[in-house]
Order: sequence, then C-alpha cells, then structure tokens
Amino acid sequence: METAEIRRRWLAYFEARGHTVVPSASLIYDDPNLLFVNAGMVPFKPYFLGEQQPTWDRATSVQKCVRTGDIEEVGKTSRHGTFFQMNGNFSFGDYFKEGAIDFAWGLLTTSQADGGYGLDPELLWPTVFRDDDEAYALWRDRIGVPEARIVRRDEEDNYWSMGVPGPGGPSSEIFYDRGARYGAAGGPAVDEDRFMEIWNLVFMQDELSAFRTKSDFDIRGPLPRRNIDTGMGLERMASVLQGKDNLYEIDEVYPVLAKAAEMTGRTYGAKSGHAATSSHPDDVHLRVVADHIRSSLMLIGDGVTPGNEGRGYVLRRMLRRAVRAMRLLGYRDHALPQLLPVSKDRMKASYPELETDFARISQIAYAEEDAFRRTLDAGTTILDTAVTKAKKQPSPQLSGDAAFQLHDTYGFPIDLTMEMAAEQGVQVDEAGFRFLMQEQRDRAKADAKAKKSGHADVGVWTELLSLGRTDWQAYEHLSVEASVVGLVRDGERQQELEPGATGQVVLDRTSFYAESGGQIADSGDIVTDQGVLKVLDVQRPVKGLVVHTVQVQDGPVRVGEQVQAKVDPGWRVAACQAHSGTHVIHAALRQVLGPSALQSGSYNKPGYLRLDFAWGSALSPETRSEIEEVANLAVRKDLPVSAQFMTLPEAREWGALALFGETYDEQVRVVQIGGPWSRELCGGTHVAHSSQVGALTLTGESSVGSGVRRVEAFVGMDALHYLAGERAMVAELSGLVKVQPAELPARISELLTRVKDAEREIAKLRQQQVLAGAGDLVAGAKDVFGVRYVGHDAGAASADEVRALVLQLRDQLGDATPAVVAVTGVSKDRPVVVVATNAQAREWGVRAGDLVKVAAGVLGGGGGGKPDLAQGGGSDAGKTGDALTRVEHTVGETVTAR
Repeated sequence: METAEIRRRWLAYFEARGHTVVPSASLIYDDPNLLFVNAGMVPFKPYFLGEQQPTWDRATSVQKCVRTGDIEEVGKTSRHGTFFQMNGNFSFGDYFKEGAIDFAWGLLTTSQADGGYGLDPELLWPTVFRDDDEAYALWRDRIGVPEARIVRRDEEDNYWSMGVPGPGGPSSEIFYDRGARYGAAGGPAVDEDRFMEIWNLVFMQDELSAFRTKSDFDIRGPLPRRNIDTGMGLERMASVLQGKDNLYEIDEVYPVLAKAAEMTGRTYGAKSGHAATSSHPDDVHLRVVADHIRSSLMLIGDGVTPGNEGRGYVLRRMLRRAVRAMRLLGYRDHALPQLLPVSKDRMKASYPELETDFARISQIAYAEEDAFRRTLDAGTTILDTAVTKAKKQPSPQLSGDAAFQLHDTYGFPIDLTMEMAAEQGVQVDEAGFRFLMQEQRDRAKADAKAKKSGHADVGVWTELLSLGRTDWQAYEHLSVEASVVGLVRDGERQQELEPGATGQVVLDRTSFYAESGGQIADSGDIVTDQGVLKVLDVQRPVKGLVVHTVQVQDGPVRVGEQVQAKVDPGWRVAACQAHSGTHVIHAALRQVLGPSALQSGSYNKPGYLRLDFAWGSALSPETRSEIEEVANLAVRKDLPVSAQFMTLPEAREWGALALFGETYDEQVRVVQIGGPWSRELCGGTHVAHSSQVGALTLTGESSVGSGVRRVEAFVGMDALHYLAGERAMVAELSGLVKVQPAELPARISELLTRVKDAEREIAKLRQQQVLAGAGDLVAGAKDVFGVRYVGHDAGAASADEVRALVLQLRDQLGDATPAVVAVTGVSKDRPVVVVATNAQAREWGVRAGDLVKVAAGVLGGGGGGKPDLAQGGGSDAGKTGDALTRVEHTVGETVTAR
C-alpha cells in the first residue's frame, strides 16, 4: 500500500466517523518556541491550552513535521529522519479513552478490502501508564487483547506533557511485532526494534502545576474538559504495510536513494550485506541524500529559503549536506536537478502544490547548490593554504580553530576538511573542532531555552483573554468608544498607569490595526477623560487579544475607564497605500517574470514597501522598468479592490495566493485587486480602488539569499518626494556641467573618461619622478658587512610605484656582489614597504620575506613574500625611517651570524 493511500485511508476513516478534516498547517508555524512544526498536535495547541475555542468537537489531520535536533545522526541509523508526517485524531471534550481505543483498533485491524490497514491483531501490543487501570481494562475487556500483551510502563514512556505547566495525561502506545529477525521476544519493554511503536494515544485529563522533569511533575487536578490527542507516524506505518525495514526504503523516500546510487555507481547495502542496519559510509551517505532532499523539497515548498539564520540555516545545511554526501560518493556534477524532481514526483500525490510550484522550488534549490559549489571551490583554496602551513610543522596537523573557521565561516564541512587534509598527509585536530562545535551548540541551546521560557509570558494575556476577545473593528472604523479591560507593565497586571509610564493597554474593542502580514501597526492615540495615551505599537500576543503598547502623556489611566481609540487618519491612508501597493508589485512581478516569482516575505509601512520573491538572478534595468510600468498602469486603471471571507479550500479553488509561513483560520480573507489579476489571502488594510495607491517607484533590487530577490519601492506622496529629489539632483548636475538633462549621461561619461585619462597620466609622471633618482640611490648604496644596501623613503607613493622602484634599483645593483633594496612609501595615509634581494644576498642567507616582516612589524602591520621579493604594510606612517633602519640592522645581523 503506497504512502499516499495510507494517508487517504486515515482521513477517510475518521471523516466517516464525524471528524472534521483539518489540512496540514505549514511547516513554518507562528510559535516563538518552535523553528518548525515538530508534532501533529502543534496546530491544535491553542485549543489544548485554552487560548482558543475550537469550532469542532472532533478533528483529524495528517500534519507535515520537521525535527532537526539530531540532524548529525541522520543516515547513521534506520530511525533518524528530519521530515515526517504525523496522522492524528483529536477530541475536544467529546469522546475519551474508550472512543480513542475503539477508533485505533478498528482502523488497524479492519481488512484492507473494507478500508482499514489489515494488521494481524495477534501482532499488536498496547502499553498503558502504570496507574491507568481504566485503559488497561478497555484493552483487556473491550478489545480482547490478552493480558500478556498489555504492558504497564512508567512516566518516562507513558505519560505526556508539553514540558511546561498546562495539560497532561497518561498515554497508551500501540506496538507492532515485526518478527524474530528484528530482535528478542517479550514485547516493547524488551526490544523496541522488533516491537515498533506505530500509534500513541494521549488521554489529556490532568492539569499540571509544576514540571521539573519528564517523570517529576505536580498534578493540580483534573482538566475542566478532557481531550484526546493521538499520533501515528505515517512513514512507520508505510514501512509496516510495505514490508520494508525502515523509512528509507518506503515508496516516498527510496526512489531518491536509488537515483543517487545510480548517479554515483554505488549499490545500496552491497558492502554490508544488510542495507537497513549498515553503517558503511556509502550507505550512510545515500540515506542522508534521500532524507535531506525530501525535507528540503517540503521546506522550500512551505516558503523557507536558504540563509544563515534560523529556518533558512537549517534548510541550507540540509541542502549542502545532501550535495556534500553526493560529492563524498564521488559525484562532482550538479546533483539536485536529477534528485529533486524524483522526490517531487513521489510526494505530489499527497501534496499536489509541489508540482504546480516546482519552478520556484527548484530555482531556489539549484541556486543554493551553485552557491555551495562556489563555497567548496573557495574553501578548497583556503584549506590548501592552511594545509601547506600545517605541513611545515614537525607533526603536521590542521588546528581545530582552522577547521572550525572553514566550517562556520565558509560552510566547509568537517568530514570534507578531514578527507582532503588526509590526502595531503595532514591530520585535523578533530577534538579541538568538536570542542568549538559543542560550545556553539551550548550557546544555541541556552538561547533556545531562553526563548522557550517566553511561553510563560503569555500567561498574563491568557488571563485577559478569558475576560473576552477584543472586538476588532480596524476594517470598519478609525475611531471607536471602548473600555479598558486590562493594564500591564513589566509583565504584571496593573490597576493604573501613571503619567510618563510605558505599558500595555487591552480594550474591549479597538480600531487599531495590529502588526501582521508584513504591515506594521497603526499609529494614533487612546484618549481618556484625563489625558492622552500615545500608541507606540499594537500586537496580538495570543489569538483573539489585541494589545496596545502606549506611553501615558497625560493621565493616569485606570482599568474600567471609558476611552476613545483614535487611529491617525493620515497614517492609515498611507499604510493602506503601501499594503495595496505591495499586492500590485507582487502581481506585476508575476505578470512580467512568470508565476514562479512568488512572494516569500514583505514589509510595508506608510510610504514604503519591500517585497522578497523567488528568483535566481538580478533584474536588468529594462525588467525593473517594465515591472514599474505594469504596476503604475494597474494603478492608473483604477482597479476595484475588494475583500471577502471564505473557507481555505474555497480560496484555493478560487486561485488565491497564500503567503508562506502564515497561519490561517478555517475562514480566510481574500483581497483582490482587479479580480484574478491580484488575488491573495491577506488580513491587512487596503485602499478601495487601485488609483488611491498613487505613484509607485522602485528604488532598489538586491539579493537576500540563494534564489531570493528583494525589491523596494516608495508609494504615494513618498514616491513623488523621491522623484522630486531625483529631479532636483539631475537639475543640479546639469547646471554644474552646463548641459541639458537629456545630455547629462553622455557628458558625465565624457568627464569620467577624461578623469581616468588624467589619472593615468599623473600616475605615469609620478612613477617617472619616483624612478628618476634611482641612479643616485645606487651610487649612494651602503656597505653592510659586504652587502650593498639601499634603503629609501619614497614619500607619497603607491605600492605599485614602490615596487617598480625596488625592482629597478635591484637591477641596477646587479649580481656581482650581494645586494638588498628596501623602499617605503605612503598611500592614503597607510605605509607600504617592499624589499628585494639579489641571488648573491640570498646565498648569504638574506631573504626578502624575513626582512619585510621586520619592517612591517615596526610599521604596526604585517607582510610576507618570497626570498627574492616581498611586500608588507602597516598603520603608522610616521615610522618609515625606523623601519628602514631596522631592515639595515637585520641585514648586518644575518650576515655576521653566517
């Protein structure tokens, strides 16, 4: 049974039993504690925490998940993977243990012909929490599982919590016996390789008041409403139903592994006899490729782009690990164009959007591979330099610092560093590298822990939300009468905020737009009977609650007081122009560049917008002009702008674009400009007709990562002010060079050519001037213990001029006797020194590289080079004379020490 069919049967089974099918949330989820969705229950967490009320009593989903905590272990075992899919069924105060157990047993054991999975009941082993007699009895008496196959386990295995105070409860896991060839008999307590967990039923019934460890917590009492949260690993079930040993061999993963093996000429498992448990490097690398290609496909599909921080860094790391693994398997050509389409073809049955969006996805992935290949080339050069230096040591070794720098700064993987260093007979201080890596991980964990502790910060907002949701009227009104529901300062609820204080205000209703979807919050005032509160920011710390950060100008303000929330009308108009302008630019990009130029992020505020979109190369001036023209023509057409609410499936069927990383309710708001020309899911504020956007002027276009570009623009009056400034600048330049504006480019080009010609002539004259006294300098050469020495300060001279003089002086000194030349110069307030020696001097042990290091040290810098010619510099231009004197002394010391 293919994975897509297992998925379909799951949803159909629970939908037929009264569950609402909830689409998978994006892997990018609006949760400050999570980098990615890492469990099937994450989108339902607000319901379990009581922050929101679900619109249904029963739900089911197949949720996309990514876990990257043990990414280094991927491929080394058959268990570790990054992307997976979690089947879940959920009850919110509806059925409880009996229903959850009935549903699970029914789906697992119903024959495949009747829509189930058709597992042999004799091979299923339930586990229950140690003290959960109710679940034990249900399995024994209702389902009929023999007591010998029902296992009681402790908190570590069979009690679930979120790791913080909140809901928790015992769980019941279902294990499948894969047979004697996988391990010892005796059930999951004996061998969890043979007995593989396939389903976890969580009975959420307790309220935890303190949480110290996984097995050490306090239970305050029962939850007011009991819930069910279950999770079945789709890949695990696929391995069972497809008769495969592990997730790497199921239908959605193995084709990529097989393609990688074909490309590299390797055979999976050939050198180990058993691929599933093989630790042979070839098999490990092939599993890394299979896992990371699929994970990267899904992450890019959900809007992640490669970068150096957060989610982008995880994606970049996985793409590069896949490319690196192919390289270690001996494949040097571009790998992703052959591997990524294979993964897309296997995943599109469950996620058809991967095919429709593949042009964008592949563009981003292939650009990252190109960037990494360049990194490998650059890193190889740096590595070769470091290895050459290391080989000069008595015991050749590349330091841990050098290996870490290659890894951290250049993205050069440690195993590639070790492999290439070993080829040249150099060891790598792996222990030193691992120490530095662990330090970095510890810092990251500390940071993550600090962020996770922020979960407690929502407590005060949850309390205020329990008093009622904010009646949000930003779409309808700029000013509303309201009552102060709560006041907060430094995270603590207050009864009053005094004049001069900065804090947060929660109103029962508001007209202020809270920052979201790239649009910043409204500006304005909250007016009381006694004074004014300046609104500094507006946010939604929990869904349903709007919080205003204010500075009390006059006051005080008290809980329960009647106020007026007044948005600055000019601010709102300009904000609407910018947000609608963002939609117009996005539509123009797609019209000019094609449908793959999808927005991946935006930011807009009154008068300004920026938009990130998927594209692999810089836009030409002509393309930028065309995009700008299409956008302004849309503005001139006075296209109608409208917004309406509908279900998410209806919006998708209507062709509305959903922005990556956004979290949408069952009911979504679709904003369209000119009908299907621009149709996006959006919660922002907008103009009524496109003409109200005003002028749109693109001011910049740049790269913000592999396969992602950014355009910036001014909007409305700010665009006109920008153009007026450009016009004034053109007028000023035209006046300075005394031509008409249309003639300005040609005139500036002519002037630049003349300036360059003049600079070349000046440089030529200066060089002639520097060289003119060479004969006198040779004639005045000193005798330093048999070496003819010329030391000269050329004053204001460039490095090239100094070098030319040094070479001419050495040539004139000839090779009859040992000779050394040292010349200093100063260019742009920075001193430079060049030293040259002839063959006779080098035979006497006098080397230019050694001498230039001495001189550069006096100048406060460094340098180096070959024995015959070397160059250095520094920061102290006042010590050129001292540097030359020091060179002369060193020549004497070297000669006399022979």
